[in-house]
Amino acid sequence: MSVPFRRRRLAAVALASVAALLTATACGNDKSGGSSDGPITLVVDVFGDQGFGYEELYKQYEAEHSNIKIQERGKGLGLGDYNTRLTQQITAGSGAGDVVALEEGTIVQYYAQTDKFQNLADYGANDLKGNFLPWKWEAGTTPDGKVLGLGTDVGSMALCYRSDLFKAAGLPTDREQVAALWSTWDDFIATGQKFAAADKKHKFVDSATNFYNVVLMQKAGDGSGYTYYDKSNKLVIGENPDVKAAYDLTTKMIAAGLSNNLQSFSNEWNAGFKNGTFATIACPAWMTGVIKGQAGDGAAGKWDIAKAPGNGGNWGGSWLAVPKSSKHPKEAAELAKFLTSAKGQTEAFKAVGNLPSSPQALADPAVAAATNDYFSDAPTGKVFAAGATELKPVYLGPKNNAVRTEVENTLRAVEQGKSAEEQWQAALKNGEAAGK
Repeated sequence: MSVPFRRRRLAAVALASVAALLTATACGNDKSGGSSDGPITLVVDVFGDQGFGYEELYKQYEAEHSNIKIQERGKGLGLGDYNTRLTQQITAGSGAGDVVALEEGTIVQYYAQTDKFQNLADYGANDLKGNFLPWKWEAGTTPDGKVLGLGTDVGSMALCYRSDLFKAAGLPTDREQVAALWSTWDDFIATGQKFAAADKKHKFVDSATNFYNVVLMQKAGDGSGYTYYDKSNKLVIGENPDVKAAYDLTTKMIAAGLSNNLQSFSNEWNAGFKNGTFATIACPAWMTGVIKGQAGDGAAGKWDIAKAPGNGGNWGGSWLAVPKSSKHPKEAAELAKFLTSAKGQTEAFKAVGNLPSSPQALADPAVAAATNDYFSDAPTGKVFAAGATELKPVYLGPKNNAVRTEVENTLRAVEQGKSAEEQWQAALKNGEAAGK
């Protein structure tokens, strides 16, 4: 914000007034002073290019609650920046919204800060337990039984691919035939090598890190049940064979020359969608909204969705929590319950493709029978929702994101030509340092 520079005193006063207003808004305050009978502004903090798809739900809630206005923050904000900001706000006890999204990679770290959050059980959340997949409910509940957050979406896994590029490379384009190409990740790499032999202009995969995270979550779901930390929160990055197996598959994919070497959610990655520089991407349900938003209308009908190699897997998903700093905890809790209801999750799915964590929403024909015309009328309900109830949860430790970032950095170094073995050792060293 700029202020006309006429007098230093007037400028300072104006800036101080703006700062005070922004501070009040950030804390979920409003001009009325917070009376539940007067007008209330509830601030909802989310993240991601397309947000959580709550816009129409906000309008409906405001229409049904005439004293409440809802302000959303964070749409378009990357997950890393969002998590850093939220961690600082929660630790400080001020600045966070009245309702905040906790992502799967960070929720565990807040188990040790339950004094900073409302126990949603005090607002009737326990009565809603049956509205969520069992593992989703459990992950939102702390070891001592407090309800920290209510589940939003899950990231049931598939592969999204450019059928036009597949056709030009002489590969099948029918989604069932495409899925038959890659029953395993080794098959996926072999298919990529066939694509690369026929197409010298485009890369097969967007990035090594997306590939790695999908493989890791799938292998951990089928194997240990955790990634960098075991369930006692011991750092086991070098001891968990699932981590090494995913890393080795990823470096094998890089060595085959299949990666577009893009950093996820960077400007270059976004441009890769617009310019059509890669043919496949690991595709949890929420990624469909990202692809559509970044690739734009010109790519409609060029993308399709097929089953991922291996046995399903999960990547992503969040919970809604209410910080203790909220001046309106009762109203914030009621809004969180509304947004995560079966109806709320169904509407979010229709808006941006986020797959519900509610069994009732998953069974709703609006989800189960859904197709997506942007993705060549792919049966997204069948592809994503069919396996959602069978997803195997993966435990992510308290500093999962910090460790993951260090591992991802080494994979990007391999993409730039560094030794895979040397970078694995760097991943162990740097990951251990970040995770302590």
